[in-house]
Amino acid sequence: MAFSTQTAVLLVAIGFAVGAFGTVVGAGGGFILTPILLLLYPHDSAQTLTAISLTVVFFNAASGSAAYARQRRIDYRSGTIFALATVPGAIGGALLVGQTSRQVFDAIMGAVLAALAVWLIAGERWPLREVQDHVAQRRLVDRAGETYSYRVPVLRGAVYSLGVGFLSSFLGIGGGVIHVPLLVRALGFPTHIATATSHFVLAIMAGTGTITHLVIGSFHHHGLRRTVALSIGVVAGAQLGAHLSLRLRGRVIHWLLAIALLALAARLLVGA
Repeated sequence: MAFSTQTAVLLVAIGFAVGAFGTVVGAGGGFILTPILLLLYPHDSAQTLTAISLTVVFFNAASGSAAYARQRRIDYRSGTIFALATVPGAIGGALLVGQTSRQVFDAIMGAVLAALAVWLIAGERWPLREVQDHVAQRRLVDRAGETYSYRVPVLRGAVYSLGVGFLSSFLGIGGGVIHVPLLVRALGFPTHIATATSHFVLAIMAGTGTITHLVIGSFHHHGLRRTVALSIGVVAGAQLGAHLSLRLRGRVIHWLLAIALLALAARLLVGA
């Protein structure tokens, strides 16, 4: 697809939709954007497309984090620890993706998305063992006066975040689509706190991956144009998504994420 005014408008519109939905579910939108880019640009390398997606995820996550910060729903203490743990993995994933073929990349992404969807839907039947060590008590009161009390296994969360950093950077999905289910299912976060904190972690993780791609030269001229157009859209869409999240129950957000994962996984696995 050649870059033109029409293409720019289309990419801004796609970015807006991705930013809004990604922020509602706390996933940053990369899990939607990367498959879309794979379909729009079948001849581009996985490295270039993941570089574009990660950069867009960074702007989406930064914009969404600002909105969630105003709502006072970010667990900064847990989020800072988890974000720092993602950095080594984010660098490694950005470096490794350049050695992977498109066919293998599409198949890996489809399988990962399908597995996450199944776990999100049926995860309540497979609870993880409760960890007693390194558990911190958290209590947050958001701007609307809603109180959230929960316990966080910090060490377990940091270990998970290391793996999330690698896998999400490798796939170019930013990691929220993996991190939100982990925060809710494995670490016991309330859904609304998980989505907000995930965005905070995403901003740091995706920023690290983006810098790595810039250093190794993953972008080309058209790639930078596409990134700018998509980023303009996601910044505006993220603000709408954060507003909509206030009107949706946690269970609704939960199912929206699972359905989107299954649809994208099916499309990628059929194409692979």
